[in-house]
Amino acid sequence: MIPPIITISNVSKSFIKDSPPALNDISAKIPRGQIIGLAGPDGAGKTTLIRLIAGLLLPTQGTITVDGHDTVTGAAFIHSFTGYMPQKFGLYEDLTVQQNLNLYADLTGVTGQERVDVFEKLMSFTTLKPFLNRLAGNLSGGMKQKLGLACALVRKPVLLLLDEPSVGVDPISRRELWKMVQELLKEGITVIWSTAYLDEAERCDTILLLDEGKLLYYGPPNDMTKRVQGRVYMLSNIQGNRRKALMQTLGQPDVIDAVIQGENLRVVLKNTKPFSLDLNRIDPTSKIEISHDHPRFEDAYIDILGGGPKSGSILAEKTPPILDLKDNVVNAQDLTKKFGSFTAANHICFKVRSGEVFGLLGPNGAGKSTTFKMMCGLLKPTSGDAYINGLNLQKAPGKARAHIGYMAQKFSLYGNLSVLQNLVFFSGIYNLSGRDKQDAIQQMIEIFNLKDYLNESTDSLPLGYKQRLALSCAVMHRPVVLFLDEPTAGVDPITRREFWSHINGLVEKGITIMVTTHFMDEAEFCDRIGLIYQSNLIEMGTPAELKAKAKTSENPAPTLEDAFIYLIENYGGKEHG
Repeated sequence: MIPPIITISNVSKSFIKDSPPALNDISAKIPRGQIIGLAGPDGAGKTTLIRLIAGLLLPTQGTITVDGHDTVTGAAFIHSFTGYMPQKFGLYEDLTVQQNLNLYADLTGVTGQERVDVFEKLMSFTTLKPFLNRLAGNLSGGMKQKLGLACALVRKPVLLLLDEPSVGVDPISRRELWKMVQELLKEGITVIWSTAYLDEAERCDTILLLDEGKLLYYGPPNDMTKRVQGRVYMLSNIQGNRRKALMQTLGQPDVIDAVIQGENLRVVLKNTKPFSLDLNRIDPTSKIEISHDHPRFEDAYIDILGGGPKSGSILAEKTPPILDLKDNVVNAQDLTKKFGSFTAANHICFKVRSGEVFGLLGPNGAGKSTTFKMMCGLLKPTSGDAYINGLNLQKAPGKARAHIGYMAQKFSLYGNLSVLQNLVFFSGIYNLSGRDKQDAIQQMIEIFNLKDYLNESTDSLPLGYKQRLALSCAVMHRPVVLFLDEPTAGVDPITRREFWSHINGLVEKGITIMVTTHFMDEAEFCDRIGLIYQSNLIEMGTPAELKAKAKTSENPAPTLEDAFIYLIENYGGKEHG
């Protein structure tokens, strides 16, 4: 029998005395030559475990051996045969691709002909050869991850540790990254892949599922998915309001989880039988059709954690309905942005109705963030016009921006300020003053349960609370339009459901939402989607309409991710990079 590459024995790790441990009595034996998924919510202990395995942290209790070497006494040996790609882009953004590769080769002692051969192989493997002289900071998200992986592979490792390598990366780049890692298995490399994307975890050979530092499950993902077999349903032919139907579904006692999937609802129940949903309560105007759906690893994950959020949005309850809105609250007319000779957005046109969720999707570097920033008034277009509730962002920027709430792609609050200081600062930016300011701040503290964190520096918050604070700062002035730029990147499914319960509730009050996301299941929540590629708006329609365009004889029932990839790969133009 082949011995495991990693043995974890009763490992605990504490950072602060008398506080709950980051890891609590973890034991597992990790086999060689597999992709091992490390899954769990934000703060579950995934990064801590990876750093312990790498010999970068010392356990408070217990032992870890990697290929026979103890991580405490044999850390130097472990470093010599381990590749490590950290959660945040860890390369030098002011160096070129080639300079970063040279640096890693110098650090790992790869020289002469070996270096030439390795670089040639890695450039072919990652398709980065055309970008060798580009600064790392100017790469798209997908290319940055490829470069990070290439640097981790300069000296061929026995063990490769990838800490959330696909956060913020588009579906095409994620798929490419996944194929690259699967190729490494053929060379005998063992891969540990930490992820917040549970569809990725489902593809792994073995899963370690962590929550609050405890190991909830260890084994093949299919074995865990079996726990919800026969309990997953698709509700279709819903003619009424999907969001109201969702809330009515979540409010029923036997529902573990429910999400919008295009025009349908996907529901996980507590029991296999009898079927206990009150369909008339969900939508009395429709003859809802019921069918079984294939269970997913995410369904089992939500189930093992006790279910998703059941209550509605307190934020939406306390938000008054929006009145006196224009027909098209957001209006992009021929928006174009050029940086020198490069066209980042090319004659973009679309309109968004009040109370609509409009998704702007596209690969990294396609031009969606540029378009987004022009619509927010953060970037001046080279030509064309952007209107918010009838106001031209170029001609009346102050008045137009007063109608906008903005949540940036990267956490954009001030990390060295406390939670309360950020709330005070942003309320001032949005021109709140006096009693209105005090009331808005207090309301955000109550709604988002921030009371215990008010004096904490924002940098020290768990990711889920960072998202809550960012959303609270974006909505405290009651905007007409809310712009969300990849708002849930890296956030676990429970927190994402909580976040979208707020969004769905706000839409019911007439607030218009524009969102970018790389989660295709999240894009299913959108009423309409605009797909941007190579600076052009190449497709627009409902999720169902986009999926219909991607139907083929080989794939008669494409997912939205399938449609995303199909529509881009079949668009005439340059190869995706």
